[in-house]
Amino acid sequence: MLALTQCTALMAAVPTWEGVAQAMLILGMLWWSWVGYAWLTSVVDPEEGMVRFAIFGAMAALLVASLCVPRAFDDLALLFACAYGVVRMGQIVLFMAASRDDPALRSSVIGLAVSTAIGTGLLVVASATDDVLQGALWALALLLDAGGPYLFGQDGWKLVPGHFAERHGLIIIIALGESIVAIGAGTEAGGVDAGVVTAAVLGIGVAAAFWWLYFDVVALVAERRLGNAKPGREQNGIARDSFSYLHFPMVAGIVLVALGMKKTLGDVGEPLELVPAAAALGGTAIYLLAHVAFRYRNVHRFSTHRLLCAVLLVALIPVALEISALASLVILLAALVALIAYETIRFAELREKMRHQLTEEPAPN
Repeated sequence: MLALTQCTALMAAVPTWEGVAQAMLILGMLWWSWVGYAWLTSVVDPEEGMVRFAIFGAMAALLVASLCVPRAFDDLALLFACAYGVVRMGQIVLFMAASRDDPALRSSVIGLAVSTAIGTGLLVVASATDDVLQGALWALALLLDAGGPYLFGQDGWKLVPGHFAERHGLIIIIALGESIVAIGAGTEAGGVDAGVVTAAVLGIGVAAAFWWLYFDVVALVAERRLGNAKPGREQNGIARDSFSYLHFPMVAGIVLVALGMKKTLGDVGEPLELVPAAAALGGTAIYLLAHVAFRYRNVHRFSTHRLLCAVLLVALIPVALEISALASLVILLAALVALIAYETIRFAELREKMRHQLTEEPAPN
């Protein structure tokens, strides 16, 4: 997704806490617009009649919003807000059409329309402000927009579990792909030497570790849990919490790590500055903590080892300020490899049993 690349580019151009905060707010709004269409395509057929044209229009508006990302808090703030409003309005219109004969769904859609209208309106107002007030309005807009399904109930929504889980797995893959793009972008200025080659290989290793931590067992268990849940309140609550909400910090963590990768490739021999170091190690910690919450929400089991790894990585941020960026990347990958090795050995029998069981039995749709 262009939006992910743009958010990474924004942080790389403005490697400050303010730049990171702005990028995360933008990413949150774009994430929530994508989530809306993940729910929508469980209700309507995206290849049917006028639906495809409406989705094409939403895609065009989302592209415009993505192009505005680098200056979404500056002179393109109003254009971003308007483009975002078009994306969300298209979703609401299609939901309203699909809920004509379904009062429960129509009630949920009306609640979503209210929260969406307020959120979009706040973005428009924020475009006329700046500094702290602008950031506060963005944060409130995201909170109200994303909080709509939580505040207005979940009974009326419908979804296809296998399709829904698969789409969220795909967005993780896309985000990891964008982190690899960031590796290539980081080499543009300094050329390619042995240090850069080593860092690039280590970066691929980190992306692979992220993939393993999500797809080896966790994603399979979550999809099965969603499919086995009772349709309606229970299933919709799991989908909202585990996928719509908890996948956002996973994606945000990957985007932050992409910033750290890009800065590492810029000069592998020098220490990372505070913000890129915190992005690389702290972003990985956010990714792992989201996994802890994800697992607990689905199977009510607490992953102590992933929590401890996240805490360790945060504690190592001061160390990263004193050693070379390449050494920090080695430490990050070593921590992830150690975590994967521990889980693979410690839970070998259970892991093998779960993988065979979950892959051999088709998940209900």
